[in-house]
Amino acid sequence: MAAVKHGDFFDDLEIMSPAARENYAGERLRETVAHAYRHASAARGILDKAGVSPDRIRTPKDLEKLPITRKADLIELQKARPPYGGFLAIPPEDVERVFISPGPIYEPLQPSSIKWFAKSFYAAGFRKGDIVVNTFTYHMSPAGILFHEGIRDCGATVVVMGTGNTEIQVQTMRDLKVTGFVGTPTFLMTVIKRAEELGHRFREDFSVKRAWFTGEMLTAAMRRTIEEDYGISTCQAYAVTEPGGAIAYECPAKAGMHFMDEYIVEIVDPETGRQLGPGETGEIVVTPVHNRTWGLLRFGTGDLSSFTSEPCPCGRTAKRLVAVVGRTGDAVKVRGMFVVAKQAETAILSCPEIGGFQITVRRPEFRDELTVKLELRPGAAAGDRLAGDLRKKFRDVCRVDIDRLEFVGAGALGEGYRRIVDERAWK
Repeated sequence: MAAVKHGDFFDDLEIMSPAARENYAGERLRETVAHAYRHASAARGILDKAGVSPDRIRTPKDLEKLPITRKADLIELQKARPPYGGFLAIPPEDVERVFISPGPIYEPLQPSSIKWFAKSFYAAGFRKGDIVVNTFTYHMSPAGILFHEGIRDCGATVVVMGTGNTEIQVQTMRDLKVTGFVGTPTFLMTVIKRAEELGHRFREDFSVKRAWFTGEMLTAAMRRTIEEDYGISTCQAYAVTEPGGAIAYECPAKAGMHFMDEYIVEIVDPETGRQLGPGETGEIVVTPVHNRTWGLLRFGTGDLSSFTSEPCPCGRTAKRLVAVVGRTGDAVKVRGMFVVAKQAETAILSCPEIGGFQITVRRPEFRDELTVKLELRPGAAAGDRLAGDLRKKFRDVCRVDIDRLEFVGAGALGEGYRRIVDERAWK
């Protein structure tokens, strides 16, 4: 890893010249592809099927020669070739941890490969002396422990909190004089509002000065509320679990999220895979070049965004990701978790009484609300037992709670209806 600094930058990679970054990316990509071809049978199959030898992938532009692998592909490949779908690129006995993402998708990891992750928290201002509450789950999902280790690599103290338990969050943040928050912006607002309901003045009674967000969009309106009303500096990161963590991160200039040099990040036409230029909106496609454990090449995130290569006032020289503007497929992120239509179908249609469903996501205020409309089969009746079964199965598979169930008669959803409808307005 590059030498760690003690000023504004976590490592030397952040301030490489364009020529040095191009050389670095090409070198790491060549090593990654060659290693994946030798050791990960799925990666070898992808290159062979495309008629591309590893030595023909020498620059990020050459990745256009390969197809895009998406979440649904990973799920199917791991079902066909358990447990890792042929993407494990080290001996199984060398895997130190396995995380589980919805699907399920099994993700092997070597913790020694994620020291770079700390630069995202470092850019947000986390340092030794900070006390940081980490509100991401430590259960199954990689988020909790990965963020924990990144915070520690900045020297800060981590309060191992996880999700939920709002009143305990309020008490802990006050008792420990917590200075930093890691989580989603809507959950921070939930904690703040609960503190106010309990009679506290959050800005005066609490010590939180900085917050790091991922998992959902930080809108301009919410950022203004958090920063101006409560005096909390905010930074956000774009993270994807399958390739192994944060892909891009915000600096104090808050003018987009800098690409991590531990990945090759492409913005592509989702239909053709062709790489797009600055300002053009396309799918975010990621190839990790820092982690030899996982031979994943050209992973399509399904998120739509664009990038800028204009200089950033902070001094970091990497290109910057502009805000995520939507999804390419039939999936949506709700309270930090992806809800994929195929997974929802597995959960919902396992109940024989249900013939069809439609998921609607709204955000009336600070929290995503998920409504599921369910078509009852002829002769079936709604009831507490059915509702309870559906809620449990949905939670077990999709790992997010349903806020509202609506039962309708057979055929009420009509022909050709959309399985997932996102009514949130990102303003």
